[in-house]
Amino acid sequence: MSSASLAVPRHVHPDSVRIAAMSAAIAINLIALVAVMRPMAPRLIEQAQRLIETQVRFIPPPPKVEPPPDIELTPLPKTVPVPRTQVKPQPVSPPIVNTSDEGTVAAIPTPPTIAPPATQPDVGTAPIEATLAYRAVPLKYPAPALRSRMEGTVILKVLVDENGVPQDVTIEKSSGYAVLDRSAREQVMRGWKFQPATVSGHAVRAWARVPVTFSVNQL
Repeated sequence: MSSASLAVPRHVHPDSVRIAAMSAAIAINLIALVAVMRPMAPRLIEQAQRLIETQVRFIPPPPKVEPPPDIELTPLPKTVPVPRTQVKPQPVSPPIVNTSDEGTVAAIPTPPTIAPPATQPDVGTAPIEATLAYRAVPLKYPAPALRSRMEGTVILKVLVDENGVPQDVTIEKSSGYAVLDRSAREQVMRGWKFQPATVSGHAVRAWARVPVTFSVNQL
């Protein structure tokens, strides 16, 4: 027999130094893990208590809404055409004419047309009020008013005759200065010319409102 077949298998024994080193490393890691997780333990316990105390509320489902009832559509009633009534024209009887003895028809006399009398203005009536065109004479500024630099507008009411000549002048609205009012009245009465008012083609007397403005800048 060979010596190889009679060899006895050898068992490897673990190294005690290596086992001690690995055990020490595992112990150090466990100590470090416990030290790290120690501050987190209260937080984990607190979160676990919160989860336990949390109440779960179930929201009830909304009530079931019934669908609206179906709408029945009824057809519109048919319109019945109304027959149109035809009005028959009534026969017109011919006019009655007089015939002469010779058989000729006598013409129907037409009533004479009377022309309306021409309306003429009544001289005695009161004068009307109208807006009249006028030709103004260059306005003269009173010397006292010019020295005091008085300004304003006078509204005059002028009575104009059939020839366009002022017959009367009254002050309807004052300028605020008696000097300007008096000067405007005198100048319009003395030198202005108006176009007379007409009624039915005839000249009549009329009242007209005339503004007279005194302004130093217009001199």
